[in-house]
Amino acid sequence: MARNIQSLERAAAMLRLLAGGERRLGLSDIASALGLAKGTAHGILRTLQHEGFVEQDAPSGRYQLGAELLRLGNSYLDVHELRARALVWTDDLARSSGESVYLGVLHQQGVLIVHHVFRPDDSRQVLEVGAMQPLHSTALGKVLSAYDPVAHSEVVEVERKTFTGRTVSDMAGFETLLDLTRARGYADDVEETWEGVASVAAPIHDRRRMPVGAVGITGAVERVCVDGDLRPELVAAVRDCARAVSRDLGASRF
Repeated sequence: MARNIQSLERAAAMLRLLAGGERRLGLSDIASALGLAKGTAHGILRTLQHEGFVEQDAPSGRYQLGAELLRLGNSYLDVHELRARALVWTDDLARSSGESVYLGVLHQQGVLIVHHVFRPDDSRQVLEVGAMQPLHSTALGKVLSAYDPVAHSEVVEVERKTFTGRTVSDMAGFETLLDLTRARGYADDVEETWEGVASVAAPIHDRRRMPVGAVGITGAVERVCVDGDLRPELVAAVRDCARAVSRDLGASRF
């Protein structure tokens, strides 16, 4: 069994201590509560302070939780709310389209799959929650890159690999695809990431009209496309799902 990293355990214990009880604690209080030498406790606190997880009140010298933890917590809550609001609509989309449905958010220069509804048939499928997809070649990634400025800046910096002969890797060509995505309100991926696989995705917005994720379907080209083009009814179903989730998140205009 792998051994835990002691310094990380101590840092985690320190954050839990600061999260409960008194709002601010002094160095001696923290060291005593955790059974640490003052020098050791101070070193960990200094690192946590540098990363924004802990703040020190200048007049009293006492420590409290920092703003970075609030940002991370809000990020978790946003994703949790997005998934919760999307559950019913993504189930409906899977049933109406007959295809797998994916809900994705921007994460570490890629698309993190936070919800996956299986294709409603008896075929063997693998749950892909937690999987990462590229920004530049997938329908979900293109949607995020088109509507989210942070995602756009990430895709500029990331290595844009060529997965198939259809992958658009050059930035000029990719920008053209993003313009098309914004004009149509959805993005596609027809064998740009995986041979024989096609996808369509649309953006989800919150009450501030900020893009918070994307929802899409993925399936075999022969089912998702007709004569090389996406089936219009599938595009409409994906866009309707995205609008429904956006409305549940408080967005009023589309």
